[in-house]
Amino acid sequence: MAVFDTPQEAFGVLRPICVQLTKVQTVENVERLQSQLRTVGDSALQELQEYVLFPLRFALKTPGPKRESVVQSVVQCITSILSTTCVKKPDLLQELFSELCVCLTSPSHPQQPAPQSEELKLAVIEALHALMHSAYGDIILTLYQPSTLPHLGFAVSLLLALAEQEKAKQIKISALKCLQALILVCDCQEHHKFLNEDEMRQCGDLFASFLPGISLALSRVITGDLKQGHMIVVLAIRLFSRTVGLVMADEQLARIPRDREKPAVEQGRISQLLIHRGPDWATSTAEKLSILIKKIVEFVSVHPHWKVRTELVELVQQLMLKCSRSLVESVGHLLKALVGLVSDENPKVQSQCKEVLKSIAERRTVAENRALVDILADDLHSLASALPRLMNSQDDQGKLSTLSLLLGYLKLLGPKVNYILNSAAHLQRLAKALMQVLELDVADVKIVEERRWGPEGVGEPPGSVPYRGPNGRGQRKSFRFFTDERIFPLLQQVCRVLGYHGNLYLLVDHFMGLYGESVMYRKQAAMVVNELIIGAPGLGVDVLHEQETAVTMEDLKGIVMSVLEEYTDQANWYLVTSLEAEDTSADFALTPSRLHAISASVHSPLLPTADPNPTVRSMNSNIWQICIQLEGLGGFAYALGQEFHLVLVMALYPVLEKAGDSTLLVSQTAMGTILDICQACGYESVQHLINQNADYLVNGISLNLRRLSHQPHASRVLEAMLRHSDASLLPLVEDVIQDVLAALDQFHDDQASSFLQVLHTLLLALGT
Repeated sequence: MAVFDTPQEAFGVLRPICVQLTKVQTVENVERLQSQLRTVGDSALQELQEYVLFPLRFALKTPGPKRESVVQSVVQCITSILSTTCVKKPDLLQELFSELCVCLTSPSHPQQPAPQSEELKLAVIEALHALMHSAYGDIILTLYQPSTLPHLGFAVSLLLALAEQEKAKQIKISALKCLQALILVCDCQEHHKFLNEDEMRQCGDLFASFLPGISLALSRVITGDLKQGHMIVVLAIRLFSRTVGLVMADEQLARIPRDREKPAVEQGRISQLLIHRGPDWATSTAEKLSILIKKIVEFVSVHPHWKVRTELVELVQQLMLKCSRSLVESVGHLLKALVGLVSDENPKVQSQCKEVLKSIAERRTVAENRALVDILADDLHSLASALPRLMNSQDDQGKLSTLSLLLGYLKLLGPKVNYILNSAAHLQRLAKALMQVLELDVADVKIVEERRWGPEGVGEPPGSVPYRGPNGRGQRKSFRFFTDERIFPLLQQVCRVLGYHGNLYLLVDHFMGLYGESVMYRKQAAMVVNELIIGAPGLGVDVLHEQETAVTMEDLKGIVMSVLEEYTDQANWYLVTSLEAEDTSADFALTPSRLHAISASVHSPLLPTADPNPTVRSMNSNIWQICIQLEGLGGFAYALGQEFHLVLVMALYPVLEKAGDSTLLVSQTAMGTILDICQACGYESVQHLINQNADYLVNGISLNLRRLSHQPHASRVLEAMLRHSDASLLPLVEDVIQDVLAALDQFHDDQASSFLQVLHTLLLALGT
């Protein structure tokens, strides 16, 4: 198709069609013009812009009713022209702006959109959008003068009504995008990036008149029906943040004089519509915006679509960057949004949130020079106070949101978290909430019923032993107060961040106090202590700040040995896990403290008073306590690394003892712990670990075989050693086998089955 590049050639082709369209306004004539425009070059069309627009504008301004199809085709043709040309005259810009807005209005209700077809509304909005992008520099600024305020307000109210009331998603999206362009905050930014500070302040003064209407309408769109689609919410949040960021910008408000300038005489009534953004107005507006921001944050923080939550992070960044002084009352809500999303399940939301948090943390102070830590500490104080109640009353989703918020505060506070932990009242509330939410469900009969497969090697098939590591979860646990699998990893992170930034001595001492205080808290306290110690050297913990004072390996080792000693104490390590004959006979040396522990667990106030089978429940509780303590030992090995070699002499014997336990869950967990120790200490395999430490293990077995009334499980250690080693171990255990045979003669009434099991394992080892 030939292209007419000169204005003369183009005029000759277009003139007959334009004359015909001026005389007869039909869809066919508009389409003929549209078709012919495709043959005209852009530079030629620029020269003939007003001439070509005349018949189209004439068709819109003709008095009387018009067919929608004609109006739609005319508007689409105008859009096509504006997309390839620039509007260079202020009068043309303002006239076209008014004429297009009128196309949307109802003759009987000028402030409301007309009941037109969706196609026509969409065409007019797109034409307005094209018009806003066709004017540049001083031309576009003529639309933002006090005299044009009524026209701007008219357009803003129409587009807001369409964005809020229309059902068609595309109309809502186009209306919001057009509003962005109209308020000079659109994504492209090419057509208004030239604005200087005075021009931006002038625009801010104008848009201040629209801020109440815009913010209210957009808040309704944002918190509307989820069925409207995520893109609409994203655009509404973006428009809200950029409009508020422009009008409430700290830099702009700082330059606004306290008293209003006397308006020019010619402005007359227009001056009454203009807002003076003085201190009183700014304070009043900030109070009202705080209500809307809180509403938006609470709704969007739990929105199911990640792009909406990402846009909320952008909103926080915009307002914290530009309006932290003017929106001082909203800072708490904004920070709450960030800290709640820092642990978001979506990695993109999480990553962006961390970047924004770091940038805010680097600024150190916000909101009238108050330290950022003070704002966060106040919010964390409030949350810590309410945490026990929230953990008791919320559903899983509520707990997830609350714990995400708690984790976010802890991460953002970083080393300053000790301001909170040094308050005994707040540490007690935090501990109480953790004890409450971490309570295990110990009603499952299968835990007691599941036994090891027998002495023929480790009866567990390959892969059945859980391999953990610092980010693992150990044995799958069932909790009494939640079922959502995302909650426990979140609780682990809370404890690890506390261990990383907090005073480890203080925290471990407090939770070990709870561990020793009541059987009701023992399992939960052990879980918390395990995670505190793993988090202390920074294993498996995600933080925003580095430690101010890292815990030394010597201090960490001292803490680990203290906790390990408590875990493996007879009262906490040798608990009743079965009522089988072999276990009953093996457990004849119950100490008073042990009996008390079992009794207390049966009569715990957290258990139903009319429990039909309290014995099973108490044994389940004991099994889980042992497993949690075993998992803790594996975590301690990771925390200390090679330094765990110095603790191994305390830990390996009791862990191997549990590896030979008849309860499947205990023996599996013990094997997982042994694998953790191998990994942390650099042993190639379990066999290598046992062989390297066989000397002191054999000595321990030999010593304990001589006092079976106090140490009835020595045979389990020997059985585990034989099962997981090779022939090179046999010369080392020759003497201890003789001790087993001697003990069998002496204690055959009580210990026959366990000793025979050891001998059976020995025969199997000899056979291989």
